[in-house]
Amino acid sequence: MTDAAILICDTVALEDGGKGVRFPVTAGGEDAIAFAVRYDSVVYAYLNRCAHVPIELDWNEGEFFESGGLYLMCSTHGAIYAPESGRCEGGPCRGGRLRPIMVFERDNQVFWEPDEYIRPVRA
Repeated sequence: MTDAAILICDTVALEDGGKGVRFPVTAGGEDAIAFAVRYDSVVYAYLNRCAHVPIELDWNEGEFFESGGLYLMCSTHGAIYAPESGRCEGGPCRGGRLRPIMVFERDNQVFWEPDEYIRPVRA
């Protein structure tokens, strides 16, 4: 964990293939939302922006997985993404990707780390 790490949630908030946790970020200088999900026991986080059209993915707040729990799915156009890579596996953005965010777990909590594009929310 670095000094720049920012808390997202407690580990227990993310169930495998279950509801995700949304969190605020600044992306490219603009306010945005990101999300974290757990898939195959690993936490992944992405900017909540479809690769096809820059709109949020979740059906209802925090609902990113399709009914089978195998893919992340855009609620508007049905694009499906591999949760472990963010790569679009089908739909209008085939070959595109979600923008990943570095996450890690420590002491039963999930944290994210800013990078050059994804930064903490502006004060």
